Amino acid sequence: MYSPKWSKVKKQLKSFTCDSLKDRIDFHIINYRKAHDQLGRAVITVDKKEILSMCTITAERTMYRKDWDIREKQNIEYDIDDQKLNLEVGLQAHEIIKAEGILAQYDFFDALEEFLNSPIEASLRSHDVVTKILTLIDRRVGKRTLQKLNSSIKSEHESIKYFFKLRCDAEGVSFD
Repeated sequence: MYSPKWSKVKKQLKSFTCDSLKDRIDFHIINYRKAHDQLGRAVITVDKKEILSMCTITAERTMYRKDWDIREKQNIEYDIDDQKLNLEVGLQAHEIIKAEGILAQYDFFDALEEFLNSPIEASLRSHDVVTKILTLIDRRVGKRTLQKLNSSIKSEHESIKYFFKLRCDAEGVSFD
């Protein structure tokens, strides 16, 4: 999990946000002290409205159900001692729910770490929803790059399409 103080990371994240969206987009971390793991939600807001909420409890609950669905469909019986198989099924369930856009707070931190430690070109090619969103609102992504991305965005997750459209509108770039 990401270790630096959130206030420092948030400041760095805001410094990467493009000028046209700097005052409109904000990032929040909400931790629930009484939760067993003290994790909560990571939220991206636009004009003070929650657009993307990454709730750990919701993601964990969905991943648990997906884990059992996978076991049922593949006729895999649960064995507490088969840690390798349990891990494989758990990772498979996690990837499925991430692809569906059901994310946890730790997914946000993982994506944030990837985003901050990768060149912008690598982040643009990322398959992670949050990394792609952070890249689309990054000041280092210019109008020409946005225009080049126009056709490939159509096959992306709805959240990515939303932030792409938001950035294009803010920059005055036409899109299909």
